[in-house]
Amino acid sequence: MATSKVLAGAQVVLPTGTVTNGRVIVDGARIAGAPAADAETVDLTGHWVVPGFVDIHNHGGGGASFTSGTVEDVLKGIHTHRLHGTTTVVASTVTGEMGFLAQRAGVLSELAEQGDLAGIHFEGPFISPCRKGAHSEGLLRHPDPADVRKLMDAARGQAKMFTLATELPGGIDSVRLLAEHGVIAAIGHTDATYEQTVEAIDAGATVATHLFNAMPGLGHRVPGPIAALLEDERITVELINDGTHLHPASFELAFHHAGASRVALITDAMDAAGFGDGRYMLGPLEVEVKDSVARLVEGGSIAGSTLTQDRAFKRSVTVDGLSVEETVRAISVNPARLLGQYDRIGSLEPGKDADLVVLDAAFDLKGVMRKGEWVVEPF
Repeated sequence: MATSKVLAGAQVVLPTGTVTNGRVIVDGARIAGAPAADAETVDLTGHWVVPGFVDIHNHGGGGASFTSGTVEDVLKGIHTHRLHGTTTVVASTVTGEMGFLAQRAGVLSELAEQGDLAGIHFEGPFISPCRKGAHSEGLLRHPDPADVRKLMDAARGQAKMFTLATELPGGIDSVRLLAEHGVIAAIGHTDATYEQTVEAIDAGATVATHLFNAMPGLGHRVPGPIAALLEDERITVELINDGTHLHPASFELAFHHAGASRVALITDAMDAAGFGDGRYMLGPLEVEVKDSVARLVEGGSIAGSTLTQDRAFKRSVTVDGLSVEETVRAISVNPARLLGQYDRIGSLEPGKDADLVVLDAAFDLKGVMRKGEWVVEPF
């Protein structure tokens, strides 16, 4: 097979806009500015070519858990999401004992060091028992900076994000610690007031973990964290666009208010993503997935999602009415920038990794390329 390819005839979404009858030149693992003499031409007339999707909040897929699975399990979960267009994945953990989370950080950091993962997101144990969602209450703890530092050290430089209930004792100091080390402090699973949320943002928090979910609702006299997170230009808001976690009106409100430059579409996927209904474990808690909706067996709380990013992309365009360009910013550009990797991923530009997704006119996935190799061949 030729290592140089010209993907021709598609609508190509570039940072400068969409090019009709455009082309993307791939040379080896990178996007190139000019084709080699022996380049293979792939006719993608009638299709879209967009950057590979970047998911910064993902707990697993394909029946495999990033929190508790073996290395082979984690690789299976990563591959499952690649089949759905996610060429860059951050592995999210769920609440567990500190020693267990440190051990998992070691496993996941090795996969990050070899390029399979883009890093680790610790969601818990530093969250509010009032907004615990699908986390084991008995394992929750305050965000003591010393404990946060233990997990950072265990991750060997691969910790990309911590979700914190910043109103808890140690929360603000932990935000400052993370900011000093270039790690994202995300506000989530929180019972914070508006004022407490503003304080955390001023201390260095930059992300809202799955906005609206696992936090107080937006009130007209008690605005809570949602108003503070939406109004501040320093915050990127995560949104789970699966039709279950958010009403379309809430999705539209957030996207309209934050704007395309401040939204990161995430899956918050658990094991069942790309796998099917059934019983699963999310950390120490049992989950039942029915009709693709994951809920705790005990209590019925929503327990992550079965979403894949190709479905989020299609829904954003066809149901929510976003432009393709806006959706690309939210699903590729913004999360790549948050990770500090936009020089390598997140857009289709010469010199960057050849990570891309081919969609048909109905926005159904038809092809996935990662680092110049087809994960899903378009024909």
